[in-house]
Amino acid sequence: KVIAIDEQLRVIYEDNVHFDKDLPEFKTQGGVYIHSDRLTVTSPVLMWVKALDMILEKMKSSGFNFSQVRALSGAGQQHGSVYWKKGSMQILKNASSELPLHQSLKACFSVSNSPIWMDSSTASQCSALEKAVGGAQHLASITGSRAYERFTGNQIAKIYSQNPEVYMQTERISLVSSFAASLFLGAYAPIDYSDGSGMNLLEIWEKVWSVSCLDACAPGLEEKLGCPVPSHSVLGPISPYYSQRYGFSPDCKIVAFTGDNPASLAGMRLQEGDIAISLGTSDTLFLWIQEPTPALEGHILCNPVDSQTYMALLCFKNGSLMRERIRDDCASGSWDEFSKALSSTVAGNNGNLGFYFDVMEITPEAVGIHRFNRDNKKVVSGFPKEVEVRALIEGQFMAKRIHAEKLGYKVSKYDKKA
Repeated sequence: KVIAIDEQLRVIYEDNVHFDKDLPEFKTQGGVYIHSDRLTVTSPVLMWVKALDMILEKMKSSGFNFSQVRALSGAGQQHGSVYWKKGSMQILKNASSELPLHQSLKACFSVSNSPIWMDSSTASQCSALEKAVGGAQHLASITGSRAYERFTGNQIAKIYSQNPEVYMQTERISLVSSFAASLFLGAYAPIDYSDGSGMNLLEIWEKVWSVSCLDACAPGLEEKLGCPVPSHSVLGPISPYYSQRYGFSPDCKIVAFTGDNPASLAGMRLQEGDIAISLGTSDTLFLWIQEPTPALEGHILCNPVDSQTYMALLCFKNGSLMRERIRDDCASGSWDEFSKALSSTVAGNNGNLGFYFDVMEITPEAVGIHRFNRDNKKVVSGFPKEVEVRALIEGQFMAKRIHAEKLGYKVSKYDKKA
């Protein structure tokens, strides 16, 4: 996706490339390959490069004036990683403006299909990393999260253990965000603090790579990652390739790219004490947080806007699909009926509470429907429909608050005058 804004933040251009539809030669579904083990999920690196070529050509043919672009930045899916083969830096730096970029870079990647955020094939690497640093909580205290299968350190460890020769051929490892920045910079872009804190490798307090985590994943890893930088760093001017091919000004600045979650916090203009809730298929909470307490559930990331503070991220798998299921069961499939049922009950639900997990939850790790009455006794038979609706909503939001507070978020007392 591309969006161009003027100095008043007015959108003057936007467009997108759809991987499956516009790049059918890669044969992806939802932009990814789900491998036969159903755990390994990857995306072809060259598809991303070709999509960039394609979107810039679309802009060019529409008459977009690239010479007016003063600065350029972006966001990439968190946790994906790209592996540059030895010698690729020179190819990237000297790419001919006569050719689309994907043709120049086609032999530049030691791993042609990048592990992405949906991958869950690294359980053994996660166990090994936690064991190496003294346990899951200690790892969270260092890096902001316990070991997660999609996190980059564990993905690197898997590549090193299964294909050491491929790892040795790799000159640089980028995140998807720093990879995209590298394409515009014409050089390897550094990883930013915020996206870097979704790797199980960055020491989030000192903003440096954790030696014990690096050593647990693969040898010589620090050199392959480069030095991390603040998320708002100006990395340098745009590569001459873009001036020659598209007419960008040579003075156009490349600002560090970051991950999609940190970018959401920045884009929503959250400030200290703010909380944002995304009610999607999964429910996600972002919090701006001053004094985090990393826990076994949820993530602490470096704040992309202010390097001295942090953001917390909590993900709940049983989000809108769970609400839709209770709507269908208790409100005839109608949101209007659901809202009426909710309004007909009092806040606190007379002490009736429920936790509803159709699928194994992330935060906390639990499954099943768990109902409790005002005497804290488990209710097996179910609640009346309107009580069920409120129990679901209050249970979901209570869980969000409890887990946010565990990570150090402070909910101030409600001020009736406000």
